[in-house]
Amino acid sequence: MDEISFSLVYEHCSRGNLSDVIKYSSVMLDWDFRIHLIRDLVNGMIYLHKSTVKVHGMLTSRNCVINSRWLLKITNFGVNKVCALYNHFKPPSPEELLWTAPELLRDPIALSTGTQMGDVYSFAIIMQELILRSDPYPNCGLNAAEIIERVRVGAPIYRPNMFGAEAPLGLLRILRNAWIENPVMRPSFQEIEKLLEQSIKGRNVNIVDHIRRIMEKYSAELEAQVEDRKRELQEEKQRTEMLIANMLPLRVAQRLIAGNPVPPEAFDEVTIYFSDIVGFSHITAKSTGIQIAEFLNDLYSTFDLEIRKFDVYKVETIGDSYVVASGLPTRNGRRHAGEIASMALELLSISGIFVIRHLPTVPLLLRIGIHTGPCVAGVIGLIRPRYCLFGDTMNTASRMQSTGEGTAFLVC
Repeated sequence: MDEISFSLVYEHCSRGNLSDVIKYSSVMLDWDFRIHLIRDLVNGMIYLHKSTVKVHGMLTSRNCVINSRWLLKITNFGVNKVCALYNHFKPPSPEELLWTAPELLRDPIALSTGTQMGDVYSFAIIMQELILRSDPYPNCGLNAAEIIERVRVGAPIYRPNMFGAEAPLGLLRILRNAWIENPVMRPSFQEIEKLLEQSIKGRNVNIVDHIRRIMEKYSAELEAQVEDRKRELQEEKQRTEMLIANMLPLRVAQRLIAGNPVPPEAFDEVTIYFSDIVGFSHITAKSTGIQIAEFLNDLYSTFDLEIRKFDVYKVETIGDSYVVASGLPTRNGRRHAGEIASMALELLSISGIFVIRHLPTVPLLLRIGIHTGPCVAGVIGLIRPRYCLFGDTMNTASRMQSTGEGTAFLVC
């Protein structure tokens, strides 16, 4: 320590200061817990006022700290005297004066040292914070400087609004007595201790048992939250798996979900189906973008439901093109050609009776191409993986479709 600067070292209290504890919504401050904190504060101030220090002078919720065992301890006591000794007194800010008694606000000399009755007033403001679980003077619509000026003038007397505060009546009586305008009429901390014991008479406030109950409650709530999260995670996993299964063949999707690689696979013989809509450009010319999207969704949703009856796999839709394969990824002998042909007849039948919602008089004609041959299939991409088919069989089926006519299909 020197005359230029000095430091005060206190025991580290891991729970932070009382102001923070009051604001933390995660801390369950029921009345047993609040009474325990008030009792600790009163006992600490009784000891302080009986000691050689005599006066705190800067008592605020920020100067009350909570250790790991939830015991309240008082800090920064006697700092005013040390500052005065070294002529190092720094005028406090309006925010720091919110706990200051009116008589001290009117007397700068007394403010620099503090008084025991001034400490009692500061204690009352801390009680207000605990009872309302808020900062001093909540929701008053004034800034700190305006609040301090009203308290200093005292005409009329200005205090935090406690109307409607839900608290034990004994605590409210202690609070109102502790911030009385005339300091002589305020109770000492010894008297406050007696009033506090009377107000909680018959109430067993055992902090150890209380913390145990809190931890049991938190544990039960945490277990319930964990179960909820597990259920949500499982539901989300199922939705994801269903989505992947709808995007990819089931066997391929299962391998990807399990984290296994899916190498490209060659198939000696599969049958590929391509179709598009005859006159699609004329339909789009008479339609808005939304109408086209609704039309294709109606049509291909109907197709998707129908092809479930067959041993086929829908490869993709590109614009008005609809691509289906049979014989992959699960080989089905030589049934693939018959499955695709039967499916094509069903889709032709559906297209013949399908009605375009916004163009009900326009007939829907499908142009279909089918080809059988070898191909290679594999999963392409990571972000939106697709099961893609490659080879001349795909190209030939596409050319068969493009050279075909409406209401018929070419097979090669």
